[in-house]
Amino acid sequence: MSRYRGPRFKKIRRLGALPGLTNKRPRAGNLLRNRPRSGKKKSQYRIRLEEKQKLRFHYGLTERQLLKYVRIAGKAKGSTGNVLLQLLEMRLDNILFRLGMASTIPGARQLVNHRHILVNGCIVDIPSYRCKPRDIITAKEEQKSIALIQNSLDSSPHKKLPNHLTLYPVQYKGLVNQIIDSKWVGLKINELLVVEYYSRQT
Repeated sequence: MSRYRGPRFKKIRRLGALPGLTNKRPRAGNLLRNRPRSGKKKSQYRIRLEEKQKLRFHYGLTERQLLKYVRIAGKAKGSTGNVLLQLLEMRLDNILFRLGMASTIPGARQLVNHRHILVNGCIVDIPSYRCKPRDIITAKEEQKSIALIQNSLDSSPHKKLPNHLTLYPVQYKGLVNQIIDSKWVGLKINELLVVEYYSRQT
């Protein structure tokens, strides 16, 4: 299944806030129109499916990519759900988004694909690149790269950064301090339901 390129508000109305997918908000009337009817109980399968879809659309993954991350998390030490969130949060495109150097994860992916981003002084053009503690992320020293990131920094709300990241906006630089703690994950998600969904599919 290919990466989703359809209407973004449609997914937000169905799944709730997906800050990585879009920084825009649908009108209140649109939210009310798609509210599920009261008295209609969701099946357990649908609940697990919606949590999985929430994770997939927020991080901008294909079905195959998400399944691959679930399998990697299942083989690692610790809670599969927590490891899964750590793997997704430490992706380069997500780190750029969380730093405010891109307004959305698709925007961050475009920055990386177009070779505007350096990690430890080297150009990285793979959005799924897994960042590690002490990695330094900077804009390429070209006017276009700097202008794109400056535009995102100016337009993004100045929210508190998670503890695992530090931003130096004047230098267009971000620092990864440590592996993310699960409490700083930027999405309201029940990751255990995602793991359950895939355990029942395989």
